[in-house]
Amino acid sequence: MELEDKIGYHFQNQELLSVALTHSSYANERKSQHIQYNERLEFLGDAVLSIVVSDYIFTHCPELPEGELTKLRAALVCEKSLFEFAKQIQLGSYLRLSKGERNNGGAERPSIVSDAFEALIAAIYIDGGIEPASKHILNFVIPAIKNSQKKRMKDYKTTLQEIIQKNPGEKLEYVLVSESGPDHNKHFVFEVHLNSNVIGKGGGRSKKEAEQQAAREALELMGY
Repeated sequence: MELEDKIGYHFQNQELLSVALTHSSYANERKSQHIQYNERLEFLGDAVLSIVVSDYIFTHCPELPEGELTKLRAALVCEKSLFEFAKQIQLGSYLRLSKGERNNGGAERPSIVSDAFEALIAAIYIDGGIEPASKHILNFVIPAIKNSQKKRMKDYKTTLQEIIQKNPGEKLEYVLVSESGPDHNKHFVFEVHLNSNVIGKGGGRSKKEAEQQAAREALELMGY
């Protein structure tokens, strides 16, 4: 199936894929056929998605405190994000919907398509285990995290600079405090100084990331 080529996973049990792509409206339209639809798979897929995303960001975002991890996970597993992920593989076009649901734009409806994305995760998990399910999820999540980090990096330093510039004569400076770890896994710690006073401190896997975390702390301490 074309969808299998897109996601890079081929099902041993094709029935699982079929159920994952079947909306309740399609099954209700054919009640006499007792067709299975994807709501139970969606339930399981939601749990698999949450543990895979939680494990990844816990391991790869060591600079984020628990509150920030929770916010990041919520942003990655929300309906809006799942709908965007699903659009990358045109998932809506593969769904089995009733004629009425399809005519009413069901194939482009975020709630329906994002639910099917979770059902697809569960189908892969049942068919092949956690490894292919995790690989499938991270194909979408890792680029999304990188985009999120870029936006955060732009925001924190830019925002802090704009605030400080409102007071002429104030000087911002980022100072490297420590550098540790092997070349493939460096950890940097920076302080941000305002007129030689420390107003924030942060760490990260790159100097830029550490500076951004320092700026983030400074903004929090300043009440932003």
